[in-house]
Amino acid sequence: MLIVQKFGGSSLADAERLRHVARLCLQRHQMEQELVVVVSAMGDTTDILNSKAHEINGRPPLREMDALMTTGEQQCAALLVMSMEELGLKAVSLTGWQAGILTDGSFGDSDIKLIAPGRIEEELSLGRIPVVTGFQGICAKGDLTTLGRGGSDTTAVALAAALEAEACEIFTDVEGIYTADPRIIPEAVKLDTIDFRDMLALAKAGSQVLHEKSVELAMANGIELELLSSFSGERGTRLKLLRDSERPDFAGITGKAAEGRMSIGGKMADAAALSRAVMLLAAEGIEVLSGTIAENCISLKTKTDLFLPAINLLHREFLLG
Repeated sequence: MLIVQKFGGSSLADAERLRHVARLCLQRHQMEQELVVVVSAMGDTTDILNSKAHEINGRPPLREMDALMTTGEQQCAALLVMSMEELGLKAVSLTGWQAGILTDGSFGDSDIKLIAPGRIEEELSLGRIPVVTGFQGICAKGDLTTLGRGGSDTTAVALAAALEAEACEIFTDVEGIYTADPRIIPEAVKLDTIDFRDMLALAKAGSQVLHEKSVELAMANGIELELLSSFSGERGTRLKLLRDSERPDFAGITGKAAEGRMSIGGKMADAAALSRAVMLLAAEGIEVLSGTIAENCISLKTKTDLFLPAINLLHREFLLG
């Protein structure tokens, strides 16, 4: 059984967390499961590199930015392999291009065009765990390119599809996908399962849980995902294609406080739902400045100082009601 696991930057932020992830890999390896591990850069490495670049050049060339940004994941992959080897695991770090990830060459926001996983398969046959750098690949000209925000998730899903993996697990610092951001809405509830279409609607609306590219890729290839915490050991949230009868009317709400904008995703997120939301807010004296409808999603905008009461009210009425 082959599993692709992706670990985010918060899960790999320092030496102790690297050791913790190595122990998680050891546990799965002892269950006689083949692993391919995808890593983000450690902690705030990407932000630090970005800041350094802009200290030197106010408008750094995109090609050189990609060459710089890819180093964060390379450092992390090598350090994780060292941690794994310390535990007796056989592992090898592979850059995106060594792993056969070919991109379209758009610096800063490339799409994966093809994966030639021969090197990964060779390492697996030798009993090694490939630790692949996420967020990056190589284009036809031989330049390094990055995949944009959430690119490591996209790498993991693409590898799972190319390798026909049994599962793809996305490890982060939260225990799963919630009906809302629990930092903003304490009443938010963790979901056991969410439909790809609902997650995609929320991702397009600005949810930071998973990037829309990774959700689209998983849905297109029938790759079921699980988003879970690398710290708690609890089961997370599974993303899969559900029958409409299994989908809730509304799956979640997301928003951007600085813009006063909030969006509700779900199969019943339509014109009637938008009208209901406007009336609910109006009854509380909250004016809706604008409203839009997209596939499986409605969005509203209020004054920024009314964002918190507005999003809490809509969460309570639509997600908990």
